[in-house]
Amino acid sequence: MSIVPKETIEVIAQSVGINNLSVDAALTLSPDVEYRMRELMQEAIKCMRHSRRTILTTDDVDTALSIRNVEPVYGFASGNPLRFKRAVGHMDLFYIEDKDVDFKDIIEAPLPKAPLDTSIMCHWLAIEGVQPAIPENAPVQAITVPDGKRSESKDDGLPIDIKVPVQHVLSRELQLYFDKITELTIRGSETVLFKEALVSLATDAGLHPLVPYFTCFIADEVARGLGDFSLLFALMRLVRSLLKNPHIQIEPYLHQLMPSVVSCLVAKRLGNRLADNHWELRDFAAKLVASICKRFGHAYSNLQPRLTRTLVNAFLDPKRAITQHYGAIQGLGALGPNVVRHLILPNLGSYMRLLEHEMSLESQKNEMKRHEAWRVYGALLHAAGQCIYGILKMFPALPSPPCQGVWGKSERVNTLAPGKRKASLDHTEEQPPLKKVATDGPLLDNNTSPSVKLNEEEEVGGASDLPSTSKQMTVSEKVGSRDDKNKSDEEFVKLSGVLNQVWKEDLKSGQVLVSMLDQFGESIFPFIPTPELSLFL
Repeated sequence: MSIVPKETIEVIAQSVGINNLSVDAALTLSPDVEYRMRELMQEAIKCMRHSRRTILTTDDVDTALSIRNVEPVYGFASGNPLRFKRAVGHMDLFYIEDKDVDFKDIIEAPLPKAPLDTSIMCHWLAIEGVQPAIPENAPVQAITVPDGKRSESKDDGLPIDIKVPVQHVLSRELQLYFDKITELTIRGSETVLFKEALVSLATDAGLHPLVPYFTCFIADEVARGLGDFSLLFALMRLVRSLLKNPHIQIEPYLHQLMPSVVSCLVAKRLGNRLADNHWELRDFAAKLVASICKRFGHAYSNLQPRLTRTLVNAFLDPKRAITQHYGAIQGLGALGPNVVRHLILPNLGSYMRLLEHEMSLESQKNEMKRHEAWRVYGALLHAAGQCIYGILKMFPALPSPPCQGVWGKSERVNTLAPGKRKASLDHTEEQPPLKKVATDGPLLDNNTSPSVKLNEEEEVGGASDLPSTSKQMTVSEKVGSRDDKNKSDEEFVKLSGVLNQVWKEDLKSGQVLVSMLDQFGESIFPFIPTPELSLFL
């Protein structure tokens, strides 16, 4: 039995002009209509699933009709809900009422508003809890909540909700903690309590809400406190503790911390007193910069290039102070041997000519400036030495240089003073053999005199009649000399291979070493490992 009643077939027939359709024909057509409808709905469901939707629409039905080469049904694409009415005299028959529309009314109707083009514009709603004063953001004074209601209406009648900006609320404990840390940083950086506070900053897991406040505090104090050495050093220690804390996400605040750290590295003057050890502060800041680049360089690809550009500009600018050059050299050296090799060593010759003028007693009479120039020379020597050490460690390990020595004889030595009784031969043979010692002369006791040596040679001449011992010693010496020759050949081949690698044109390791020897002389030797140093010498 078909789910399509025969009455539906009769109504459809009447709608197309067939008024005398028999009952038998309607009953025959009902199963075929049901089959066609099922087939059409299956195609429509396929279209719906291919569109990644879960609701069947009229567009899916129209697409299914097009697939079956059937003209689609028009008039059902409207977004308005369809209104079905019950047919008079039929309980299960419904139809859609089609209103007659006058074309005159449609023509005289006003045109709707043109839709706006879709566009996206980005702006900051708030930065670190502070709303920027831009035209896109309404001023805080203009945002007020109406009395007794939370919504208003625009001119076009659409309701809008007004929300008051949320302030960054800190607990009372965090506020007290922040105030105490800042007070210790400014006034009590030499106390034991400040050291304990630094440990707390490096380990406490609940300090993330205070990170923006600490970064702003550090930036403000460094900007206006370059003359206070103790304050600057305390601030850098504060930065190091924040970087050590594994529970803090400090990446969003690096753009505020890096200028402060770089200022303590390449500023012209740090502190106002001569006793202020600003060299130590610059070394500390260089280590901080290197740790930041090592930790966050993979996440921010332009972090180290921008930093190296700043340091190289400070290093190559002759108008900068010597102290600024020192900070730039220390910063570049802390970034690694590759940075030193590509940025410092190519400019070392020209810079050393400038530095020699400041280091010379004849040309520079100011003792303080000469001291600063020698500090810069030491920084350059350390950076170049670390670079050379890193380059040489890229190659296979070389053996230690052999000692030049003469092995002592295995015969017995008479150490008795003249006039004393000699020990028996048996007792002397029971004594352990003498050890081999690498010396520059024959093996003798410190207390042995020339007369004793002469007696020893006489006794040796009398005891040389033992043929078996002499033969064994001769054979063992030949085998040992052959093994030493083979070992020396292997070492020679290994050294040749290492030298070929060192003097390759793409590495230029040998040229770098030669240039460093020309610039620094024997001062570069402590940075070269002993095997490599003996090889090149």
